[in-house]
Order: sequence, then C-alpha cells, then structure tokens
Amino acid sequence: MRNSVIEEIKERLDIVEVVRNYVKLTKAGANYRGLCPFHSEKTPSFFVSPSRQIWHCFGACSEGGDIFKFIMKIEGVEFGDALRILAKKAGVELKRESPALKTERSRLYDISELACRFFEIQLNESAAGRKAKEYLLKRGVKEESIKKWRLGYAPDTWQGLLHFLIGRGYKREEIEKAGLSLRSPKTGNCYDRFRGRIIFPVFNLNSQVIGFGGRIFNRDDKEEAKYINTPSTILYNKSQVLYGLDKASKEIRKKDACLLVEGYMDVIMTSQIGLENVVATSGTALTPSHLRILKRYSNNLLTAFDMDVAGDSATKRGINMAQNFGFNIRVVEMPQETDPAEIALEDPEKLKDLVKKAKSIHDFYFENVLSKIDKESLEGKKEISKILLPVIKRIPNKIEQSVWIKDLAEILEVKEEAVVEELSKVALESSDELTEEKEIEKESRQKKHQKTRKELLEEYLVVLAIKSPENINLLKEEDFNLFSLQISRLIRYIKNNKKVEKTGVVDSLSKTDSADSLTDKKEKQEENDFNKINDFLNYFSLRAEIEEIEDSKIKEEFESCLREIRELARRERLSMISREIKKAERERDFKKVDELIKEFNQSSKLRVEAEDN
Repeated sequence: MRNSVIEEIKERLDIVEVVRNYVKLTKAGANYRGLCPFHSEKTPSFFVSPSRQIWHCFGACSEGGDIFKFIMKIEGVEFGDALRILAKKAGVELKRESPALKTERSRLYDISELACRFFEIQLNESAAGRKAKEYLLKRGVKEESIKKWRLGYAPDTWQGLLHFLIGRGYKREEIEKAGLSLRSPKTGNCYDRFRGRIIFPVFNLNSQVIGFGGRIFNRDDKEEAKYINTPSTILYNKSQVLYGLDKASKEIRKKDACLLVEGYMDVIMTSQIGLENVVATSGTALTPSHLRILKRYSNNLLTAFDMDVAGDSATKRGINMAQNFGFNIRVVEMPQETDPAEIALEDPEKLKDLVKKAKSIHDFYFENVLSKIDKESLEGKKEISKILLPVIKRIPNKIEQSVWIKDLAEILEVKEEAVVEELSKVALESSDELTEEKEIEKESRQKKHQKTRKELLEEYLVVLAIKSPENINLLKEEDFNLFSLQISRLIRYIKNNKKVEKTGVVDSLSKTDSADSLTDKKEKQEENDFNKINDFLNYFSLRAEIEEIEDSKIKEEFESCLREIRELARRERLSMISREIKKAERERDFKKVDELIKEFNQSSKLRVEAEDN
C-alpha cells in the first residue's frame, strides 16, 4: 500500500517544481541547474532531471536522490514526515495514523497548527481579541492580510492555550517542546508562554506553522519585552527561518530580487501594498544560514534596515555578511526614525519609489559616510578610511574593487597606492556563526568517502559507455572481473540493451536470479539490490548528459580509461605477489617462493607488452 502511495505522489508531482520552492533553477539542456543547497559553492553543480525525476550534486557534497530524499535533506526530516509534506502538495490522502504511531515532529506540527487556530479564534471572538484586532486595523493591516498571515491573539490568562491543547489529547511535555508553554522553576507547574499578546505565526516553506512571535498588547508591565518569540525547537530555528518566505519565494524569483526588512509588521504592510518579494528575520539578527537560504532564490538583495552605517548597525552587519556570500546588494534608504511599515501606511507610493531608487552599496556608503564625517580634517580622513577599507576588502571582483579604491583616493586626496597599501593591512574578522558554519562544512567534507583512482576511472568508463555503447565491445570477458560488482552489472546491462532508457533499469534486470523458492528475506534483498542499481544507472545517465565530450574523442577516452584500469589491476596484482613472496620467505617455503617469482615475472612481462602496445 505504501509503495502505491509513493508512486502516486511521484506521478502527481514534478520534481523540478518541488525543488524550485527551495533552489533557483535555470534550464541546462534537458535538465535544470542551480547552486547546491547542501554546501557552499559559487559555480552551480546541482542538477535536476525532469525525465528521471531525480536530483544530484556533482560538486563537493555528492548528494542525490529522488523527490523524497530531497525533502528529507532540505527540511531535515525523516521519511514519514517527507511523505506527509509531499502528500499534502500532491493532494494524496494518507491512511489515518494512530496518535501513538505519529512521529514527534508530526505531533508538534499538529500542536502548532491547533495553537494557531486557537489564537485566530481568540482574535475574532473574545472581547480582548477584538480590541487587538481594532488596533491592527488602525495600524493599517487589512482584513484580508489578517487572514492571509493568520494573525491571532493570546488571551491574558495563565493556562488558556495549555488547557485547550490538553483537551485535544496532547501532553504537557509535548506542548512545552513546541515552545508554547513554560515550566515554573519553583512549583514545576506549566503555563502559557504567550499571554496578552498579538500573535504572528511563523511558517516554514510548506506554509506549516512552526513557531510564533508575540507583540505585547494592553499590558502595563514595562519590564516585559515588546516582542517575544518561540524558542528553538525541533521545528523552529530562528537562525534558519525567514518570516514570509513561504509567500514571497515565487515573487523573489519572478523579480530576481529579495527585499529584506526587520520585523513582522514591515513584511505584512510592505506585502500589502504590492511589494511581495519581502522577508524578515524572525526574532534574531541576520545570519549566514539566512543568506544561504536566500541565495537559492536570487543573487540580488535589497536591505531596508536602520541607516547608521558609521556605527554597528543592522545595515552594516547585513551588507558585510552578504558581501561574503557574493550577493549584489542595494540599500533602500529609509527616512530617519521611520520603518517600511510606517511608510507603507502613510504613503505606499513613496515606499515603492524608495525601493525602486535603492542605491548600490558604493553610493550608499560614500554618501552616508561623507554626510556624517568631515573629509577635510586628518581625523576625518582616518575615520572614513576605517569605515570603507574593510568594505572594499570584502569585494570579490577586482575591477569593482579598483573603482572603490580610486574613488576613496580622490575623496581623501591621496594617491591610490596609499589606499592599496592601507588596504593590505586590513584583516577581516569572520563572524562566529560564519566560522562555525565553515567548520561544519569542512567536517562534513572530511567524513565523505574519498573515491580511489580506480573508482573514478570505473565511473568515467560507465559514462563513456552510456554515451557510446558500441565501445563496450572493446572489453574482454576477463575485464569485467576488474570492476566492482555494481559497475560490472551496469556495463553488462548497457552492453545487452545498447540504449539506456530514461526511466532506468528495466524490471527484468531485477529478476535475473529470482526463483519461486526465494524466501521473503531474499526477495527483499533482491529488491533492494535492484533499487540501488536503478539509482546508479539514473545517476550515470544524468552525468552522461551533463558531461560534454566530443563524439570523435569518446572511443579514445574509453580506450585510455580501460588501459589505466587494467594497469592499476596489474600493479595491485604485482603488489599482492610481492607480499606473498615475503611471507613465503619468512616461512621458508622456497618452492612457493619460486612459483610466486615466476608469476611475478609473467605479470611484469604482460605489463611491458601492454606498454609497448
């Protein structure tokens, strides 16, 4: 039953469209290409095959698989959760699970969704909630936006949500794990985290509720924070979540630009006036993970943060970090003491105009710094260089960097050589988060299996065989013993079929050794072996499409590859005989030593003959 559901989901969904929700893809022949979402790279090595309904990274991480494997990797979930996510997308109804069999993650999704509905009802039906809704409407939030963003209200009671969720069959421990309740250190009793607050649900890319932000409303306690957010849970990690991205992703791709703002209201009000390619960080400063996610959709980033670039501002930190990721950055200059939400309410066209006239970071930095610092004084010149030199240092393009150097030299009235010399002294500080991310990536690469020369040659031979199957006739029967079992079976299949079907290995291949007497265990193993071979063939077929080799050179490459595989096998055989000779000598088995020396000389002779040919 499960397999039929899986196949139905695969038939209904196009892997290209699913992957596009997470990765910016461009057409590359019969396939699609983009930057791999699972490791940092500047040159796209991530490919999606619509004909085979698979994806693969031909870069550092070498990850690949089908639509389910992609969702499991990108969402960080188990197969069951990936199945539920894709079933929802495909409109396939899954057999109802018993609560006991549901995964912890799935139950937390259900708790979060129920909490969201609870908050929505409170906003519309409770007396305090209606006042909160009036406040939102006065702030310019339209009724349709309240529904679109599923805004709500948390009643000013200690256990209102807690009792509601317990009444639906959920345990206190689960509600606490969802980040919706707190436990008193004194009494051990649980109580609601969000009380007397306007609620902003936070969604993942599949529009599932994963967390909440709460703005204080009608409470006089000045010590309480204006905004509080869900803590880190297995669903919600604020350093990896961008508020509004589930709704903005298509528009970001369409406009090939993302507008980054600071708060929930900024996103809602900006989106409300038609600028729908807008997202915000969720209860934290901008992180490398946020930028890595945005990089999947566009290389163009517009920031609309505070404007104090001379200080330690969000704009400055965001620009510095985005530069490290290679974004094309433009800055929306906001009037002092205002934010996008306020301008969207007071003058929507003004905000659109500000976005349209967003400045390059070159113009923004130079204009901003010169408006605040006296360039005529020596101290002013030093301060200007202190601010701008680290920015220039981060520019990866040397031509663009030289323009900045020239302009800075003119402003400071010094020679360009002096600027270049000072630039060489600038040491850029990496943020802790960026350093940590690089370390994680480095560790991940080290754990990856490093392929041997023989494995690389075998794989290349398969690619060449798929491109031109007739070259397999150059193989002798004994050559098949030189390959790994999987490679040997693949090459035999290609030889026998002459043409690799786009869907992979035919069913007959999986039944070559089958018999009525096979046990269930053996049948299961045979099915697993078939699936592995099918995955291998799909991988090599996609690679054969991607690798560009001139038709006239395929045979030459095949022969060269085969010669090297044979030579590696001969060397390995000679090495093994040498070890056996040493062992026989230690054991004083001289008869065996003589036999092994003859075999060694014969193998060496074959090696010389091969080199002569």
